[in-house]
Amino acid sequence: MKPPVADPHPPTALKFPPGATDTHCHLFGPFDRFPLPSGKASYVPVEASLTMYEHMQQRLGLSRAVFVQSVGYGRDHRALLDALQKGRGRYAGTAILDNDASDDEIARLHDAGVRGTRFHFMSHLGKDADTDTIHRIADRIGRHGWHLLLHVDGRALLQHVTFFERLPVPCIVDHMGRIDGAAGVEQPAFQALLHLMQQQNRWVKISGADRITKRPAPPFDDVAPFARALVAAAPERVLWGTDWPHTNMQTIPDDGDLADLLARFVPDEATRRRILVDNPQRLYDFH
Repeated sequence: MKPPVADPHPPTALKFPPGATDTHCHLFGPFDRFPLPSGKASYVPVEASLTMYEHMQQRLGLSRAVFVQSVGYGRDHRALLDALQKGRGRYAGTAILDNDASDDEIARLHDAGVRGTRFHFMSHLGKDADTDTIHRIADRIGRHGWHLLLHVDGRALLQHVTFFERLPVPCIVDHMGRIDGAAGVEQPAFQALLHLMQQQNRWVKISGADRITKRPAPPFDDVAPFARALVAAAPERVLWGTDWPHTNMQTIPDDGDLADLLARFVPDEATRRRILVDNPQRLYDFH
């Protein structure tokens, strides 16, 4: 895995408002304190510590963050919990749970600032998450007001959309559903995502443009029609994130370019503030 851009450029197309939140980023290391677990992994990340993240955050002008637990760490949440403690209310987290997680563990994670758990439906990360497990976990996290974070692609959206519709807790779809950027907004997978967004407790992140685009370099504006359609469908349930440090990418984007792209996605400043500040506050309860 390649390292993130060490010194991204500040945004030129927008200025982030106070309280602006990066709702999708990952932490790896420092490895002398938080080593990766031994055994076979789907990928081996480079170090991307809280100190490195906060440098990027300051360069862009972001205030808050949601750290999403990576499959690289699995159920070992020590790096995540360390960041939440240091954030003093500015940071929230998304965990990885399975049937072995106890109610006490979920309560401790909640008290630390965790507000959701993530499940993968991506072939490169292994087989799809077990739907029975998701149902059992959903019943338990619902007591704390948590959500499910669904990492899906177009195949999974079409295959599991009915299951996603029936889940009893709020759900967030990662990275615009990882749809095919070359197939247009009329493609069945993206239409399934728009249909899912008609439910009042379904959310989406307009992140991961560098994963969806078919362009070799910024500005990745071929992704803008998808983001704009999602914002038009439910501006009160849209989030944004950098996806730092951009795991499993051959070309690492400059996070300043991704920030500038948000201005193309959402030209209206009031709507951007809603996506960056108000919507995350509702889900993650920053304080």
